[in-house]
Amino acid sequence: MTPTTGSPTDIGPLTLRPLDPLKDAESLHGWVTHPKAAYWMMQDATLVDVERAYMEITADEHHHALLGLHRGAPAFLMEYYDPAHRELVGLYEPQPGDIGMHFLVAPTDQPVHGFTRAVITAVVAHLFEDPAVRRVVVEPDVSNTAVHALNEAVGFVPEREIVKPEKKALLSFCTREQFAAATGVAV
Repeated sequence: MTPTTGSPTDIGPLTLRPLDPLKDAESLHGWVTHPKAAYWMMQDATLVDVERAYMEITADEHHHALLGLHRGAPAFLMEYYDPAHRELVGLYEPQPGDIGMHFLVAPTDQPVHGFTRAVITAVVAHLFEDPAVRRVVVEPDVSNTAVHALNEAVGFVPEREIVKPEKKALLSFCTREQFAAATGVAV
């Protein structure tokens, strides 16, 4: 389990562990099919669909999933991928040190102010723990204005809109320097 710091609020530590597609599928199923997760595009997924999707990711050398914990309880999902091999192939020219990222915060009836920003900060900080990572790449749906604001808050700069098979996306990048300047987190 990797402790993660860099929270912009006093929500406590966030930790990450490798996702277990079978053990974690039930929690993930509730998250990805929740109305707030519409941009995850798994609204109609069955439990078996979720298990299969994350078994494929776990077996993929270019795509990885981690489960995020808050105070020891599952609270968010992090995926990262090599954009030269997954998600963005042929849609932009990847640079050495690029890594793609997705994150999803679990739905809750008791939201904690600043929690989602703490999660994205922790996720990006975790990616920059790898010295080979020079730039984080994201491609959220162009209409997902909430995540655009979060991305900007941690240093992402939009480059352009791209068309993926499943959506029109806003291709954005964040360097170590941009992340540190936006968050105050040294990486």
